[in-house]
Amino acid sequence: MHIATELGTIHVADEVIASLAGSAALDCYGLVGMASRKQLKDGIAELLKRDNLSRGVEVRTEPDGVHIELHIIVSYGTKISEVAHNVQTKVKYVLNEVVGLNVDFVHIIVQDVRIAR
Repeated sequence: MHIATELGTIHVADEVIASLAGSAALDCYGLVGMASRKQLKDGIAELLKRDNLSRGVEVRTEPDGVHIELHIIVSYGTKISEVAHNVQTKVKYVLNEVVGLNVDFVHIIVQDVRIAR
């Protein structure tokens, strides 16, 4: 992503955007953690640690805007649609406030449901 200012151009890597999106998502109630978008062992999603959050986030720059895809693990007993909506709202807000990025779509893929510890 490139942001042009009167002083020059700012380049923000997709990995930075992915890390910010993952951190913002973890602040939401009902979320156990992020899941790896590539690895699924025996039908069970791998829970990512805080330093690997970007592995659960995919950032795509499309002609019609920026699309973010998050792979999450939801806490058992919470309303999945409400958790997903809260994650979408929080990620969109944080990326707009921190980076100044207008995100068009935040897609949520719920890969697992687990009991929060």
